[in-house]
Amino acid sequence: MKQINFDRRSVRWLLFGYIILALLGAFLLKLDGMSKVDISFIDALFTSASAVSMTGLIVKNTALDFTFYGQLVILFLVQIGGLGYMGLGIFFYILIRKKIGFAERNMLKEALIYPHMEGVIDFLRKILLFVFLAELIGGVLLTLCFALHMDFKEALWHGFFHSINAFNNAGFSTLETGLIPYRSDFWLNFVISGLIIIGGIGYFVLLELYLFQRKRLLSLSLHTKIMLVSTIFLIFCATLIVFCFEYNNPRSIGELSFFDKILSSYFTAVNYRTSGFNTLDISTFKDASLFFGSMFMIIGGGPGGTAGGVKVTVVAVLLIYTYWVIKNGRVRVFNTELSDDVIKKAFVIAVGSGVYIVIFALTLSLLESNYRFIAVLFETSSAFATVGVSVGDGHFLSLSALFSDPSKLVIIAVMISGRIGVFAFLMAIFTQEKDKYIKYPQGKVYL
Repeated sequence: MKQINFDRRSVRWLLFGYIILALLGAFLLKLDGMSKVDISFIDALFTSASAVSMTGLIVKNTALDFTFYGQLVILFLVQIGGLGYMGLGIFFYILIRKKIGFAERNMLKEALIYPHMEGVIDFLRKILLFVFLAELIGGVLLTLCFALHMDFKEALWHGFFHSINAFNNAGFSTLETGLIPYRSDFWLNFVISGLIIIGGIGYFVLLELYLFQRKRLLSLSLHTKIMLVSTIFLIFCATLIVFCFEYNNPRSIGELSFFDKILSSYFTAVNYRTSGFNTLDISTFKDASLFFGSMFMIIGGGPGGTAGGVKVTVVAVLLIYTYWVIKNGRVRVFNTELSDDVIKKAFVIAVGSGVYIVIFALTLSLLESNYRFIAVLFETSSAFATVGVSVGDGHFLSLSALFSDPSKLVIIAVMISGRIGVFAFLMAIFTQEKDKYIKYPQGKVYL
C-alpha cells in the first residue's frame, strides 16, 4: 500500500510541476521583447500551457505575434514537455554527477511510464540520446526542404523548430500560414509525419525495437506488438475515412489531384495521432469527418512517449476484451493472456476519459453557444489529447482564440490534465480509500 500512496504523491507533484512550468512560461512570454503585439496574461498562459502540454492550439500567431526570443521560449517549453520536466531535471543531475534518490527515480518512472524502478536512469540516458538524434536528423532534412524556398539561415530555424515540434507531437509553426503551402511537398510531409509517428509511439517501444534490431532482444514484448499493429491499423483507417468522406468536397481535397488527396489524407490522419500540424483547412471538413477526427484524437498515441489521448493500448485492450467476452474465452492476444489489472485500468481510463470529455465539451458549449457543438467537441478533444488541430477562427488561429477568458481557462485545464494522462490525473485529485477489513454482501444487478 505504501507504494500506491507514494505513486499518488508522485503524480500530484507531476501535475503541480506542469502547472508551475505553464505559469513560468506565461511570465516569460509577457516580458519585453518576447512579443510583437500586446498580449494578455491569459493568452500568454494559454500559449505556455499549450507548449508545455505539447498541444499546439494557438490564440496568437507564432510567426507574426512573437519575436525570435518568444518563439525560442515556446520551443524550449515544447522540449521540456516532450522530455518531461522530471526527465530534464534528472538529466542535469546526471551532468553534475549528483546522486539520484529513490523519490526522484520513482517520479521519473511515473513521468516516463517506465514499468520498473530498476534501469530507469539508463533508460532515460538512451531516451535523451535518441530524442536529440532524431530531432537533429529531422532538423537537417527539413532545413533542406525549406532551403528550396527561402534563405538558408531562415530555413535552418524553420527546419529545427518544426523538427522539435513534430517529434514532440506539438503543432506550433514559425510559418505564417503553417504547412498549408507545403501540401504537395512529399518529402516535407514524409519527414514531418515520420517524426510524429516515432515520437508518439512511445519511448519503451523505440528502445525495444532498437534492441531487437541489434539482436540484443529475442522477441518483442506484448506491449510493443500491440502498439505496432494498432498504430498501423489506426493510421490506415483514419487516412481512409478522410479520403472517402472528403473526396468530393471541393472546399477540402475535392479539387486536388488523386496523389495529393492521398497525401493530404495521410498527413491529416497522422496528425490526429496527436500533433497539430495541418496541410488542409480543417474548418472545411464535413461534420462526419470532424466527428471521426475527434474519435481518433481521443484515442491518441502510445503511453510513455510524446503523444496524448486515451492511448492506443487502452482501446486495443478493451476491444480484445470485448471480443473474448463475446466468444466466452480467456482474454488473450499473440498467445499471451491479459491480466485482470490491465483490463480494469483500461476500463477506468476509457470511462474516465469519456465522462471527462463530455463534461468539458458541454461546459464549453454552454459558455460558447455561438459555435457549432461539433466544432466545440473537436476543440475539446484536441485539447484533451494534446493534439492541436482545430477548425480555426476563420484565419490561422485556433477556435480557442475566439473564446472568452473563462473558456480559455477551461481549455488550459484540459490541456494540462491531458498531458499527465487521465488515470494519473484521477489519481492526483482523488484520495485513496483506507483499508477496511469489512466484507460486504454481494448484490445482483441485471444487465
